[in-house]
Amino acid sequence: MVNITRVYTKTGDDGSTALGDFSRVRKTDVRLAAYADCNEANAAIGIAVAAGGLREDVRATLTRIQNDLFDVGADLCNPLATSYAYEPLRVQAEWVSELEADCDHYNAMTEKLRSFILPGGTPGSAYLHLACTIVRRAERSTWAAIEAYGTAAADPDSQQPGGVNPTTATYLNRLSDLLFVLARVANLDSGGDVLWQPGGGRAASPQSS
Repeated sequence: MVNITRVYTKTGDDGSTALGDFSRVRKTDVRLAAYADCNEANAAIGIAVAAGGLREDVRATLTRIQNDLFDVGADLCNPLATSYAYEPLRVQAEWVSELEADCDHYNAMTEKLRSFILPGGTPGSAYLHLACTIVRRAERSTWAAIEAYGTAAADPDSQQPGGVNPTTATYLNRLSDLLFVLARVANLDSGGDVLWQPGGGRAASPQSS
């Protein structure tokens, strides 16, 4: 169990922070950006769950995902190593399969998509669209961390932290897909999708003679 006895530590006042293996990096490090974006995505999903008026099955799915996102962040925080004093939790391929199954399940409830759609309709749908965009940013940040650190365990003779589990990026990719689908489901009982209108929905302007 996590035991938090004090909120502030003052150890980051020099602009650095500790990773899960107790190595320290700058707070601007790309790895830190990746799990910070996951945290932001989790907060956005929390708003959707708390204030979005979502169906109970959707809320249950999102609550599971909120727990997953903490685990994704923990994975990103722990550089890959050849051995550990305590084996860290890692994102597994099975988690990705669960998201794909959820996508198929909920997508079957919606009509075939024939146009781009706008974020909106119900509050729950708008919140989920917002969460989707944040998750997509988290995926980009994760790929930046993968490009910077690789996907290999740390070299014992190197001062460079170990790599990043690439399954975290795959998970985030599928999660963004699912959140998009759930945003559509959230509008099912209120008129459906809000469709994009090319040209901004403006009335056609008269042609100049």
